[in-house]
Amino acid sequence: MNERKFRRWPLLVAIAVFMIPVFLKPAMAQNLQEPPVDPAMPVDSSDPYESWNRKVFAFNDAIDRWFLRPVAQGYRAVTPDLVDRGITNFFNNLTEIRNFTNSILQLKGESAVVAAGRFTYNTVFGLGGFFDVANAFELPERPEDFGQTLATWGVGSGPYLMLPLLGPSTPRYFTGMASDGFMLPSAWDSVESPEWYYLRMLQIVDKRADLIPAENFISGDRYTFMRNAFMQRREFLINDGKITEDPFASDDEDLMLDDF
Repeated sequence: MNERKFRRWPLLVAIAVFMIPVFLKPAMAQNLQEPPVDPAMPVDSSDPYESWNRKVFAFNDAIDRWFLRPVAQGYRAVTPDLVDRGITNFFNNLTEIRNFTNSILQLKGESAVVAAGRFTYNTVFGLGGFFDVANAFELPERPEDFGQTLATWGVGSGPYLMLPLLGPSTPRYFTGMASDGFMLPSAWDSVESPEWYYLRMLQIVDKRADLIPAENFISGDRYTFMRNAFMQRREFLINDGKITEDPFASDDEDLMLDDF
């Protein structure tokens, strides 16, 4: 048990590195500099730490540009599409226990049944989750995390934060991510060392590789675009797909959130 708790410290970094691509620099605009932040400008109440957030954004972007993205590009070049999709399916299947647990905590009985069904079908008939056969049974994934659970319980989001390595966040989202990693049941608990570390690294690279095509959707100021995409995506998940008013959205924005 102690070993498992110790291993979950790298889990925060592992999960959060998934968010590094959310503040990518488009390949065609790598030489452009961030617009300067005018301290005299009024601060948006939803992003009161924008000056700090932009500095952390640039730090995270540099790590992705010089390390994670090149590795992911190499992975895409040598991995057949079928294998790449299967690896993604395998890791997605492991999250169904998280989806099930948080569905129970949110009193979403139907979502809990779907998560349990997906995990059972994909594990038994999908070769451990390599094939997503649950979709053939009309059981699409319903992502649920503890951040969504906290929102259901009435916990406020708090201000937008850009965290070193952990990427876009809010106090509620970070608390939920930590709870999912340390407190709630996880299929990862059954994986022993050193395989645990190898699989986590593969998961990071696979997720980053899958997000490379989404870079083409980034436009305008990258920081603002990614902040909007993150906040809208969280609201989309919390409200189970129901459209709500977004304080960051403008009339001419149409973000393709499914790619984030």
